[in-house]
Amino acid sequence: MVRSYLKIAWRNLTRNKAFSAINIIGLAIGLATCLLISLFVLDELSYDRFNAKADQIVRVVFKGTSAGGKMNEAHVMPPTAQTLKADYPEVLDATRIRLGGSPVITIDNKTFRDATVAFTDANFFQVFTLPLLTGRDAGPNAKTVLTRPNTAVITKAMASKYFGDQDPIGKIITMKSWQSTYQVTGVIDNVPTNSHFHFDLFLSMSSLPEAKSTSWLTSEFFTYLVLPEGYDYKRLEAKLPQVVEKYMGPQLQQSMGMTLAQFRQKGNDIGLFLQPLTAIHLHSDFGFDLSPAGNSQYVYLFGSIALFMLLIACINFMNLSTAGASKRAKEVGIRKVLGSMRQSLTGQFLVESLVLTAVALILAIGLVYATLPAFNRLADKTLTLNFLTNPWLLPGLLLFGLAVGVLAGSYPAFFLSSFKPILVLKGAKFTGNSNSISLRSGLVIIQFFISITLMIGTTVVYRQLDYIQNKKLGYDKEQVLVLPETWLLGKNEEAFRNQLMQDSRVVNVSTSGYLPAGPSNNNNFFVYPESNATQIIKTLRYDVDYAYIPTLGMKLAAGRNFSKTYGTDSSGIILNETAAKTLGWTKNALGKTLSRANNEGNVTTYRVIGVVKDFHFKSLHEPISPLVMLLGNSSGTVIAKVKTKDLAGLLASLKKQWNQFTTDAPFTYAFLDERFNATYQTEQKTGLILGIFAGLTIFVACLGLFGLATFMAEQRTKEIGVRKVLGASVASIVGLLSKDFLKLVAIALVIAVPVAWYGMNQWLQDFAYRIDIAWWVFLLAGMLAIGIALLTVSFQSIKAALMNPVNSLKTE
Repeated sequence: MVRSYLKIAWRNLTRNKAFSAINIIGLAIGLATCLLISLFVLDELSYDRFNAKADQIVRVVFKGTSAGGKMNEAHVMPPTAQTLKADYPEVLDATRIRLGGSPVITIDNKTFRDATVAFTDANFFQVFTLPLLTGRDAGPNAKTVLTRPNTAVITKAMASKYFGDQDPIGKIITMKSWQSTYQVTGVIDNVPTNSHFHFDLFLSMSSLPEAKSTSWLTSEFFTYLVLPEGYDYKRLEAKLPQVVEKYMGPQLQQSMGMTLAQFRQKGNDIGLFLQPLTAIHLHSDFGFDLSPAGNSQYVYLFGSIALFMLLIACINFMNLSTAGASKRAKEVGIRKVLGSMRQSLTGQFLVESLVLTAVALILAIGLVYATLPAFNRLADKTLTLNFLTNPWLLPGLLLFGLAVGVLAGSYPAFFLSSFKPILVLKGAKFTGNSNSISLRSGLVIIQFFISITLMIGTTVVYRQLDYIQNKKLGYDKEQVLVLPETWLLGKNEEAFRNQLMQDSRVVNVSTSGYLPAGPSNNNNFFVYPESNATQIIKTLRYDVDYAYIPTLGMKLAAGRNFSKTYGTDSSGIILNETAAKTLGWTKNALGKTLSRANNEGNVTTYRVIGVVKDFHFKSLHEPISPLVMLLGNSSGTVIAKVKTKDLAGLLASLKKQWNQFTTDAPFTYAFLDERFNATYQTEQKTGLILGIFAGLTIFVACLGLFGLATFMAEQRTKEIGVRKVLGASVASIVGLLSKDFLKLVAIALVIAVPVAWYGMNQWLQDFAYRIDIAWWVFLLAGMLAIGIALLTVSFQSIKAALMNPVNSLKTE
């Protein structure tokens, strides 16, 4: 019986080539899109789950509030790990990470500069599942590879790069930047791409003096705890205020001269909290994190698009199958007269659906293989569709195809098998009852509702990105050259800077590691008016030189810039407008004094010499917060304002000058506008992906609409002939055939507008600075939808209207 079903199914597919092609292409695109997005979503959800203890590990984070803003930091104080393990028995283990940057490394007189380094505690590899491939005195669980000071564990990729075919164990790595050496004691497998940290070298934490610090007012240590299986981390989190009171409170009082209770009475607060390891990638809004976080909203968005695409493809199948019912009516009638049961007919039509789905699935897999490299580049992923390394993939795809086939074919199967044999065998023209027509209309409305919603969403995303690109930032980002890590020049950094100033193509030069766009030095800075020690506000601190403000084209709202003319500027301070407003000094900030107490309680006083106009030194997702600028020696990055069309010549000259001073590190550069654009790379890629999938969704919807219009034109062939004989024009016939579809598009538009407005308004809430959703966005989407529907339907409508009425009236 199954063989018979398959044979009949294949005959029907080949007999109705146009409808079959439309169904297969639409379903294949829908399935391919769904598979691509599913790979993306599964990868995003899989972060850090490769760890055997993933569900037991939490990260300790720091949160606080004060006048001037909130503090959300992913790293905490040096003694946090040891203290929590000692004080709370539910903490089974605790380990730390301290960033080491990308230092200059020398091995056998060869220089390397592309490795990311972290200092970690000796038990790090018992907490995280990073398999040890080989190591000296390592033991089965890598318990001792980082026990001794100045030891290092490297990844397999780095071992191959540094040592080739040699055994790396026992080899010496020299960190030229720090003038220290480390012995390789282990090699681990490469850190998985779906990890929230990515390091090439792991150095022993015992090499760092600050790792033994007992200060609860400094941070920079990423701290992880291992809790018992099934333990609710919220129970431990509820006890952490006791830690703040016991350990942080006394040091806070010594530093600021007030108790923790007094600090909180002023509206301030600080505390430690816990974050599950598996939530770090998608649900993290902390500053100073180990890697850029993902966004759960985008995962939900793309997951929804995948379901929408699949839904539209299934709708096309149901629409075309039920619309083409008249072509199968006599077949059903004859089968029923000959004794076929309804269950048998239902099975036949379901088999046809599954055959079509199988063909579409094979085509979809081919499309995924063809487009996956481009998708990976676009999404910055390394996704694969490998049946050998993922044995669950093939059965998963088969079940997926079976589910889609049954979903898409179930209604047509029950619908077609319900025909009355007496009516169809009498020759009655079967067009379906009002319920089937209503269902088809409803399905078309759903298709265009989804398409219009995506069009509106794509337009809003692109407008917001354009707004970000063109918003006045309060500084000049054009033709500003950033030369990072000039501290590698050592004593020659100042000479290099002076050479830049001699170049006529360079307008101004500043040296500071603090940049308003891209990765930057960042320091929290707590200050209070000298007259009121309890009015503490949190600001960010920028250490700048005399040329910083003019180099970046910033404007002063009051006062003056730092100047060599004034010998007292070492104790001067420049506020941004937000800091002045927070302090209540909107009109009279100049000459005011601010104080700051260090960890030992020693107080330093600064006098306000200027107020700089607010500029965006954070992402436009965040509002401008208080900022202070101090005159300081912040070496490490040279910032040059240039004015030339000969950028290639200027860069070649700079590279030559760089190489005169050092050959240990390559000359690198970036432009400030590029660093700014990189800040919104996620949004840019999201907008592009959304646009592509919106286009595919509309294309698949149009395929279904085209097929439906073809069928409707065939159904009304005789009516069109009669109308033409009676004098109807081509335009009136085209309008007659198109108006029903346009009504459906109009209904879809009415439903889509409020839904799209709500969804995009929620997305825009993530930006502190955002556009308003203009009325013309909805009008544009509506006009596009109507235009697309007209273009899709009009081809068949015009073809039917131009048909010779004599041939039309010969039918039947």
